[in-house]
Amino acid sequence: MLAIVLAAVLALPAATEVRRVPAEDARQGAVSDGRHLYAIDNAAISKIDPASGRVIARWQGDKAAFKHMNSCITLKDRLVCAASNYPDVPMASSIEWFDTRAMKHVASRSLGPGRGSLTWLDWHDGSWWACFANYDGKGGEPGRDHRLTTLVRFDRTFAEQGAWLFPPEILDRMAPYSSSGGAWGADGWLYVTGHDRPELYVVALPEAGSILRHVATIPIPTNGQAIAWDPKDKRLLWSIERKARELVASRVPEVVGE
Repeated sequence: MLAIVLAAVLALPAATEVRRVPAEDARQGAVSDGRHLYAIDNAAISKIDPASGRVIARWQGDKAAFKHMNSCITLKDRLVCAASNYPDVPMASSIEWFDTRAMKHVASRSLGPGRGSLTWLDWHDGSWWACFANYDGKGGEPGRDHRLTTLVRFDRTFAEQGAWLFPPEILDRMAPYSSSGGAWGADGWLYVTGHDRPELYVVALPEAGSILRHVATIPIPTNGQAIAWDPKDKRLLWSIERKARELVASRVPEVVGE
């Protein structure tokens, strides 16, 4: 495993592709619960056997109600998914829960309009962490652009605890879109992707102020979109290759802090 000691902003060695799994629903993101893989589409989720690639079960939602599901995480026997009304405006967001055993939608929480369009959500350090995207063109609101992409920390009841903007150099790479994926690593760093560049950005909360600290950039085999760590392998990252309709596993080099 590669280990890099942090200095300033680092350009790390590229993540190494491990395998690909065909998945027709691989249009928004990928996630693993350690036993199964899940391919995420706007209004559909496929549950896949990782050994054979066989689709075990599939949920299909009402496309009017589930307009743009962006990403999911796994918590025990639940998928917790970030959703929005993209490209409609005003931007509005919701969080959707699914039972992974029955592959049924079981709960919803509307966040309504606010900071932007919810693209990803994670549970870390006793809090919910949510990214709200803003766009320069399609799906954006007048007077707002990609620079307003915001990371928000919520408590268990979704009361806001803090909010941060992204570093300008990362936002420049995401423009005119925003952050499509993000996940806290077991190492304590936050790993983020944009919409279409094959790059993984490592960020940290700042000691002071409201701008996230850019720690490193890691090339990855896939072009942005939602990501998730494999719960059985702390350095194995799942992402998607949208054009090929594939789930992709990559081994990410270790980032070692002082």
